[in-house]
Amino acid sequence: MLPYALFEISYSYFNRVPHNANQPISLLDPWYLTWFLAALSIWLLTSPVWKVLRWPVPIALVVAALASVTPNMGKELDLPRVLGFLPFFVLGMMLKPEHFRMARRREVRLLSIPVVASAAPRMTSKWFYRKESTQSLGTPVWAGPVMVLALFACAMLLTTCFFAWVPRQKTWFTVLGTGTLYGYLLHGFIFKGAQYLGWYDAISWLLQPLGGVFLTVFAAVSVTLLCTSPVRRVFRFAIEPKVNWAFNGDTAELPPVLPPRRAV
Repeated sequence: MLPYALFEISYSYFNRVPHNANQPISLLDPWYLTWFLAALSIWLLTSPVWKVLRWPVPIALVVAALASVTPNMGKELDLPRVLGFLPFFVLGMMLKPEHFRMARRREVRLLSIPVVASAAPRMTSKWFYRKESTQSLGTPVWAGPVMVLALFACAMLLTTCFFAWVPRQKTWFTVLGTGTLYGYLLHGFIFKGAQYLGWYDAISWLLQPLGGVFLTVFAAVSVTLLCTSPVRRVFRFAIEPKVNWAFNGDTAELPPVLPPRRAV
């Protein structure tokens, strides 16, 4: 919650500079990429409930399906998107090491090549953002739950293909995986700053194929650098703050919030 408050305020002020606007700063209205921190806070707070449910992933899918057909849901904390992506978080909680070992089997790796090669979106991108209800997209109500299930299945298939080719041994970039949140939260200042400075419009060749290649390489290098140890040391206070001062004593000594799963 603390990183969400810090980055929501920081990005709000960052957005004020080019637009010279006195837009209100509200922690209930995430701007740009800060919605993920709000979602992560909500998901983590509800994690004890998902751990003791008998069918957590199906129930999370039902919640996401209902959210997709609820046009009057409030936009506070980007709640439609939070509920729309909830099944992915719940599934992540349930996965075990053996599931990842299954994805690295040789036959899975071979099958993943044609699957990824043929994967291309053939629909409006609004379905992927989970920000709007089915009714606001001008589609029948039944399409919402169907798309929730279809997109979840496609995402799981492509994610499995990705994990099939993740190296098993440690490499120079293995440690970067623990710092991806830094790359995610900080890259917005770089690319939004370039937009505010008008670079995308002023440098016309960026719209050409060669420019697309340059931007791809630049993005990959920039995000990689943002995940490195020096950057993490500088911004750890905001992204991984120490909050021991907020708790009374050692939290490890506190009793569990919920009873063990077998006792439920």
